Amino acid sequence: MPIFTLVSAVIAVVALSSYATHKLVRLPESIGITGVALMISVVTVAVGPFVPQVTAWGMQVAKAVNFPALVFHGVLGLLLFAGSLHVDVVGLARARWVVMLLATVGVVISTAVIGWTFFYVTRLLGTRLPMLDCLLFGALISPTDPIAVFGLLKKARVPQSLLTKITGEALFNDGTGVVLFVVLLGLTGTGMPNVQHVAILFARQVFGGIGFGLALGFAGVLLLRTVDSPTVEILITLAMATSGYAAAEALAVSAPIATVVMGLMVGNDSRRFATPSPTRERLFVFWELTDDLLNLLVFALVGLELTALAGAVREYLLPAAAALPLVLAARYISVGIPAGLMRPFMEFEPHFVKLMTWAGLRGALSIALALSLPAGEPRELIVTATYLIAVFSILVQATTLGPLLRRWVGTSPAAP
Repeated sequence: MPIFTLVSAVIAVVALSSYATHKLVRLPESIGITGVALMISVVTVAVGPFVPQVTAWGMQVAKAVNFPALVFHGVLGLLLFAGSLHVDVVGLARARWVVMLLATVGVVISTAVIGWTFFYVTRLLGTRLPMLDCLLFGALISPTDPIAVFGLLKKARVPQSLLTKITGEALFNDGTGVVLFVVLLGLTGTGMPNVQHVAILFARQVFGGIGFGLALGFAGVLLLRTVDSPTVEILITLAMATSGYAAAEALAVSAPIATVVMGLMVGNDSRRFATPSPTRERLFVFWELTDDLLNLLVFALVGLELTALAGAVREYLLPAAAALPLVLAARYISVGIPAGLMRPFMEFEPHFVKLMTWAGLRGALSIALALSLPAGEPRELIVTATYLIAVFSILVQATTLGPLLRRWVGTSPAAP
């Protein structure tokens, strides 16, 4: 299938689905599109045994679109840059300890809890996975989706302090999760990881990413302050999100974390200093549209990828389903422990731990990480579990988050 034909078909499906979800469901477009794509993929998996051509078509699509490469070396930098532009650094600074602990210690706790429990649960169900593969699953499923969460929380009109905590953690735990995943993947085949070695690699990626992001972000801000042209400013920020991301990868530091730091610096500098209003508006409008379009296309491709794994989904459905409560429990523990340690020193919103647990949506990043694993039984089981958790996350957690927010926090829904 020619790539242009495939892209055209995906865009047509996205356009029709976004129209339907906007008129009928009124969820944020990324959530609605993901739901439609995943429902289509579930149907194709169900009819696969009776119509083998469906599975063959799914495999053809998967070969035509290298989804992990598309995410990691294409759209991830753009999505993270766009998402971080809208985060208030002043509010983030006030919540810095909460965000930092949840995005680092929380991800490590979640990875360890999921890896350890998944190791024993799969054995009880007759599937024997090495501990390192179980930890890889924990690392890839622990990061949450900042874009989906941000859209839902804006729609529910949550307090700004809570919005900053949730979106800030989601932005930075993406980078932490990717770093942890890459480090563990590099240790595959070497036996159980050496804790000191992992800690050194982890620190280099995280702190190197922060330092590189600060340096390039500062340079970009200086350039932006000297021009008054929407076109030039858009090109400068595009270069930061793409070339900066690629340069961070080449330097072996965390490109996602570096990109988030750059986006935070540009977004808040545009609000604080004398950037002309029309220029600022055009810059932000461009990134909002880019963010929306890329999310819709990526989430549509997520559903198409599942059709290529129809056989694996049916074979590993039971152990994959068992992973769902483990992931939710690990999320609760990984939020509860840091929050409990900080409660004597700061005040949290009502039902903070429960809210953070249920707002921990999983999306395209986790799926791309799972699909990047080497071929074999661990990959098939992990990919199946990741898809199942993504389906639950989008179709259950996302659709019930608004009512739960109104019940727990007392928010009012946004006007249609």
